[in-house]
Amino acid sequence: MEQDSFNDIKLNTRIDLGVVVLSEKEIIDFATLFDPLEFHTNPEVARKSYFGGIIASGPHIFNLVHRVKWIPMFKDTVVCGVEVKSWKFLKPVYPGKPIHSYVTIIDMKPNPEKRVTSLTWFYEFLDESGEPVQTLEMIILHKMPKKT
Repeated sequence: MEQDSFNDIKLNTRIDLGVVVLSEKEIIDFATLFDPLEFHTNPEVARKSYFGGIIASGPHIFNLVHRVKWIPMFKDTVVCGVEVKSWKFLKPVYPGKPIHSYVTIIDMKPNPEKRVTSLTWFYEFLDESGEPVQTLEMIILHKMPKKT
């Protein structure tokens, strides 16, 4: 769903953020910088691990989708982040596997006096079968849109 303006955002709005496929190199590069555990960075060690192969670091898929898809849509409205909660890593993300991403506004608290609205965004990352691999809630303070 494309947003023509922030005025279109309403409670329970679900936005399709598209599909992301991580390569083994992308997984290793991200993990080398932010989560250098060997089952993220060393294919030989990863093959012998619980996961049977390289898997993405937990925050990788969220970081990519938030940075590449969500921020370009909403960056002009953001005052600040407030909270990340209920972040669940439900299934591993393997290289070459498509992950479909959605975000839904599940709570909205306007503060007209301060001209801001607190939005709770629910992120879902689903595998090819539609099963969640990761979910989280993120509370962001947004500037209220100007009346048109």
